[in-house]
Amino acid sequence: MDEQLDSLIQRERLTLSSVRQRAAAFGIDELLLSVLMVVILWDSIAQANTIEAMIAVTNSFLLEYMAIKIIYHTFFTMQYGASIGKIVMKIRVIEVSTLSNPSFLSAFNRSVFRVVSELLFYLGFVWAMLDPYRRSWHDRTARTLVINA
Repeated sequence: MDEQLDSLIQRERLTLSSVRQRAAAFGIDELLLSVLMVVILWDSIAQANTIEAMIAVTNSFLLEYMAIKIIYHTFFTMQYGASIGKIVMKIRVIEVSTLSNPSFLSAFNRSVFRVVSELLFYLGFVWAMLDPYRRSWHDRTARTLVINA
């Protein structure tokens, strides 16, 4: 356990968000981004004749999809301290050093490592379930906490 983090949480009376809240926020964000991707790719998907062709279309836009996710999470985390999913679930991201919304670099770092964690079989998210402060890899690298708003 981290004594500095413990004292910060007690002193500022912060309440960490639950794994359930974070998972629900994740699901909401993934649903929104998936719908956005389908809208963007609708013409290509509509022209695909088979399931394999649809999979090929979506796979061909994988890098663009990851870029959209990074931009989405960076912008909302920096601007509002929360993505749309987190806003709905009434949780937010704070930078440990300032107790405010993460800076651009911190939000960008968090977003990139979030995608890296997803690519590595969501191991960073599993890590959060085992961490006493519920920090995922992207929280640790960006020095952030997810708290109840």
